[in-house]
Amino acid sequence: MPIRLEPQPGFKDLFTEAARAERGGRPAAGMFVSSGDPTATEICASAGLDYLLLDAEHSPLGLETVQSQLRAMAGYPVVPVVRVPALDTVLVKQFLDLGAQSLVIPMVDSAGDAETAVRAMHYPPRGVRGVGSALARSARWNRIPDYLDRAADLVTLVVQVESAAAVENARQIAAVDGIDGIFVGPSDLAASMGLLGRQDHPDVVLAVKDVIAAVQQAGKFVGVNAFAPSQAQDYLDAGADFVNVGADVALLARGTEALADAWCAPATGEQAPRGSY
Repeated sequence: MPIRLEPQPGFKDLFTEAARAERGGRPAAGMFVSSGDPTATEICASAGLDYLLLDAEHSPLGLETVQSQLRAMAGYPVVPVVRVPALDTVLVKQFLDLGAQSLVIPMVDSAGDAETAVRAMHYPPRGVRGVGSALARSARWNRIPDYLDRAADLVTLVVQVESAAAVENARQIAAVDGIDGIFVGPSDLAASMGLLGRQDHPDVVLAVKDVIAAVQQAGKFVGVNAFAPSQAQDYLDAGADFVNVGADVALLARGTEALADAWCAPATGEQAPRGSY
C-alpha cells in the first residue's frame, strides 16, 4: 500500500490565533532566498525564522531550482513561500504543481488583477488551474488523500502591492475573495511615486502604512519588505503581521564586504592578525 501523506503548513497558517499564541503574539519574520543554492537554503531554513520566501521574480530561480530548494527545506519547520515571476496563469499552475503551496504574486494593481490571481490558484469551477495531481509533487503523486477536494484549503495566495495605483486600490484588492494576504514592496512603490531608491521617504512610508491599515480593515494579513531594522520595527508598530528582514545574497554581500574591510585594507606597516575558524 502507498504511504498516505499530509501537506506541510501553508503561509496563512502562521496567522491563525493558535500560531500567533505559540509565537507569544509576536509578528512573523522571514527572509528572501535568492541565491538558488540548496545548501544556502537549508542553512537559512534551519536558522529559526518563521518562513523563507524563495524569489523567482528577481533571482535566477526556475521551476527545477525552486523544487530542489523546497526539498532542501522540507526537513525543517520553516514555512516555504515562493514569489513567482509574474501574474501568469501557466506559471502559477506550474509552481503550484511542483509543490509550492504558498505563492506571492507581484505587481497586482487592481481588484481585477487580484481576481485573475485567485482564478489561477484554484481548480474549476472556482478557477482555471489545470488538473495534473497524479503527475505532480503538489499532491505527492496522489499520495495526499483527497487532494483535489482539499486543494483550495491547502494553498495560500498573497498578492504584492507595490505601485501608487495599487495603494489607491488596496482596500478593493484585499476585499477580493480568495486573497489571503498582502505583501507591500516599498522599493517598487517608491519608484512608481517618482522616488526611485528612496523607500524610506516619508511619502512612501505613509503609503505603506495606509495599505497596512486598509488590509487589516479587510480582515486579511499584511506584511512589508524592510531590511533596515528600524524601518521594519516601524512597520510592525504600525500593525504589520509579518516583515521580510533580509536576503541570503544581501547577507553574503555585506558579510564579505566586512571581511574585506577588516582584512584587506592597505598595509600600514603592522601585520594584521590572522583570523581563525
